Amino acid sequence: MNKAVQGVIGLGLLCMSAVPVMAATDISKLPVVTQELVAPPFLPKHDQIAKGGPKVVKIRMVTEEKLVQIAPDGTKMWAMTFNGTVPGPMIVVHEGDYVELTLVNPKTSTMSHNVDFHASTGALGSAGLTLVAPGEDVVVRWKAIKAGVFVYHCAPGGTMIPFHVISGMNGAVMVLPRDGLKDNKGKSVRYDRAYYIGEQDLYLPKDKDGKYKSYSQPAEGMADMLEVGKGLIPTHVVFNGAVGALTGDNALKAKVGEKVLFIHSQANRDSRPHLIGGHGDLVWQGGKFSDPPLTNQETWFVPGGGSGVALYEFRQPGLYVYLSHNLLEAVLLGAAAHMNVEGKWNNDLMEQLKKPNENSTPAMDH
Repeated sequence: MNKAVQGVIGLGLLCMSAVPVMAATDISKLPVVTQELVAPPFLPKHDQIAKGGPKVVKIRMVTEEKLVQIAPDGTKMWAMTFNGTVPGPMIVVHEGDYVELTLVNPKTSTMSHNVDFHASTGALGSAGLTLVAPGEDVVVRWKAIKAGVFVYHCAPGGTMIPFHVISGMNGAVMVLPRDGLKDNKGKSVRYDRAYYIGEQDLYLPKDKDGKYKSYSQPAEGMADMLEVGKGLIPTHVVFNGAVGALTGDNALKAKVGEKVLFIHSQANRDSRPHLIGGHGDLVWQGGKFSDPPLTNQETWFVPGGGSGVALYEFRQPGLYVYLSHNLLEAVLLGAAAHMNVEGKWNNDLMEQLKKPNENSTPAMDH
């Protein structure tokens, strides 16, 4: 491992050890399932309402440091990732389930990595138990005792924490209530589709000519990136790893009449999701399902290091734009996604009564 990397690992993570305790449940008697994680914006296969009692849900995540393009102009950065994507994959379990994670750090890595699950309890969110150097792997198990969506991210200690997070090493866990989601009146709610949108702020250094710098490995650009980051002004704010990542052929899809769950996380910075042409019929503020959802929201809030969840039933076909309603970030820095919805238009909801210049008097020549 790079000596500079070793020198900044702090917060006592290497000194922590697990303290044996008596488990409240005989975990050895619980059913065990393996969850196959998938790349965002999609979610792994899951039941909206739990079948049976608690389970042990096994997942495997591999850390990967990779050079990725983050803008159409060819700008690239060294991304640090879980399973190769920014954000990392969504994990879905039910309240009361146990998450058993195998975290693998390949020999090809240049840095140590770990994971802090905001959904877990103790040991710095398991960060104190999961630190692995290149070529190592570790297994940790934790119980999902709170329902909602929670961020996870790499947290190796010291300045490595912000560096790894702003380099893309974060994702989210959705812990569903065992009896499923409920609306503001306590009535059961189901969704037809669910999409995970991980917002990422980036701080890419430029050279004296104003061009984005390139580096041979992640650690080489660390000091420059953190220096830009200290200004708290991102060079890019993107959804799912790159400008335009959820547009064009990769635009989200739905049909009129479908209820779509939008799951939004931001590991480092506040955001204000908004669906142009639609609403948040139900919005779980902070992404927490134990609290009654807000209704009929135009824009909702996602705090840095947190999440937000919105459910919307699409009523009109066409193009929708899902964005952060800091419009400078959405339009100029990249925080926008497209949604293509199929179905029949409803003139009762909206109708164009006059087209531009229709029946207008032509301008006279002079």
